[in-house]
Amino acid sequence: MKRKEFGVAGEKLAKNYLESVGLNVVSNNYYSRYGEIDIICEDKNNRIFVEVKSRSSGAKSRLESITEKKQKKIINTMLKYEEINFSNKQPRFDVIEVIFDLHGIPAINHISNAF
Repeated sequence: MKRKEFGVAGEKLAKNYLESVGLNVVSNNYYSRYGEIDIICEDKNNRIFVEVKSRSSGAKSRLESITEKKQKKIINTMLKYEEINFSNKQPRFDVIEVIFDLHGIPAINHISNAF
């Protein structure tokens, strides 16, 4: 599987996972001039902004790619989203890492309140 295919498959799996744990997905691939948020979902109290990272099991973890600079882009994108889609819900930033084994079978690592 190519890197872009990992990303597309990972985002779809992450979306399905979030729905399976009872979250309501309200947006995918939200873009602003500041950047992109992969998935936006909600529960009773929170609006959750999710960054999805996908990789093969032999590849280096992608979590360190969420640098302070990347976090600022995500936060600024969230603020733009909130300007347009106001909510009283508490914003939260999660990361989902989707790891594909050698046979293409995925495992999901969900980090709540990642930053």
